[in-house]
Amino acid sequence: MNLFGWLKRSKLKREIIVNVEKLETRVAVLENGRLEEFMVEHPEAERLVGSIFKGRVQNLENDLQAAFVDIGLKKNAFLHYWDMTPDADALLDEDDEPKKAQKGGRKSNRLSDAEIAKRFPPGSEIIVQVTKGPISTKGPRVTANLSIPGRYLVMMPGTRIRGVSKKIGDAKERLRLKKILDKLPLPENVGLVVRTVGAGASSRAFARDLRNLLSVWSEMQSNTKRLRTPCCIFQEPDLCERVVRDWLTEDVDAIVIDDEASYESMREVTGRISRRAKGKIRRYDGVTNVFEHYGLERQLAEAFSRQVPLKSGGYLVIDETEALIAVDVNTGHHKGKGSQEEAILEVNLEAVEEVARQLRLRNIGGLVVLDLIDMKSRKHQKQVYRALKDALKRDRARTNVLEISELGLLEMSRQRQDRSILSMLTSKCPYCSGHGLVKSPMSVSIELQRKLVSLLRKAEADKKPFEPKIVIAPQVMQRLRTEDADILAQMQKQFNTRLTFVSELHRHPEAFSILDAATSQVLYSQT
Repeated sequence: MNLFGWLKRSKLKREIIVNVEKLETRVAVLENGRLEEFMVEHPEAERLVGSIFKGRVQNLENDLQAAFVDIGLKKNAFLHYWDMTPDADALLDEDDEPKKAQKGGRKSNRLSDAEIAKRFPPGSEIIVQVTKGPISTKGPRVTANLSIPGRYLVMMPGTRIRGVSKKIGDAKERLRLKKILDKLPLPENVGLVVRTVGAGASSRAFARDLRNLLSVWSEMQSNTKRLRTPCCIFQEPDLCERVVRDWLTEDVDAIVIDDEASYESMREVTGRISRRAKGKIRRYDGVTNVFEHYGLERQLAEAFSRQVPLKSGGYLVIDETEALIAVDVNTGHHKGKGSQEEAILEVNLEAVEEVARQLRLRNIGGLVVLDLIDMKSRKHQKQVYRALKDALKRDRARTNVLEISELGLLEMSRQRQDRSILSMLTSKCPYCSGHGLVKSPMSVSIELQRKLVSLLRKAEADKKPFEPKIVIAPQVMQRLRTEDADILAQMQKQFNTRLTFVSELHRHPEAFSILDAATSQVLYSQT
């Protein structure tokens, strides 16, 4: 790292704020007071991603090259054929996770349909780990390539590999770590890989971490024999413990937590890792909520709105669908000091930096399309592309970015392991059912009048007296009393009837019912 980079890093104050409540645990990562990462967990919800199950093969689908496995959830888990046997040559990728087999599997790991049917017939048991939680109508995604993360090591049952994370680039350090690995006692057919955070750790720290992992492995084996299929044989620890395991690094100044029991638990877990790091766990006992104290509630409200402002005066508009995220970049009231091209470049550079942050905060993934402000200069396009690539380096989820297209669109994909934060914290609007729009009072009034005329004509043809009673939403009532009052008066005169309107406060804006006032019989209802 050059001097400028070191000085920049040395000025960075990194804090992790933990808010523990009965129904929800929230974790925020702050850098100089600015929200950079956000996680949320509900204690009553089962922690699926990373958990390991003993499941039962339900059926094999050769057309999909996949098996469906019952692991005890409402929906069967999806298991690719090439993920059904542990990959003996697996390594950790740059995200400290086992490399996913490419479509079709490795040659050493690929089994024919006949071999799959012989080894894993329907009804047979299989040990799998959840790599992606259920999203919308889809069940969880699982793999037989197991990985159990510790603080410095990842244990990989079913493999023989002993390796070092690719993120540790120093040749001398890699050699030192490999020598430590060679001396660690391991059961047969269990692999071990050093995580990025293991760089610089002592051999004693690795030995202590391995003891903890072997204890977990022993419990897993016991659960496998003891529990009936389907069952969970290893569950990922709760969010507080994962914060210590995965986030408490040298560059973190403090972890501030507002719950006494969780505070003591975190100190105990941290003490098993590092006595020095134990001092970074601090208890918050202020009167106001810890998130309010650090100004996080306001930052969260801004971060999760559809329109996200940029410091330059521009803004982003983010729309999340089931499989695609659309991001529109706008100049807003930005006024650059230089040329128009320079002003556009400035907004686009700030936009891609914020997009990378928003993807982390919202935990959104799949296909992401950025509609950038058009740039004529190819040099500027490449500059923006590189800026996004650099901003995504800190993202723990895997990403893939394509260069800006001729239409000015930048396409990328982001690994999606679980539901987005918004889908976890929100439900579909009872009025618009998730569309974001409801019919205007004018549209509802037109539909209502159309149906009224139809019913009145039928009653007139049958020579039956009919006085309608109409139940509507308040906003439609307002429309009928004002703009449409003359039309309704003419309708009463034309059909020689009397119209009665009733407003219901909580009625859906698009819903209305037409009753016969004399009998209270519902003749038509639109919901």
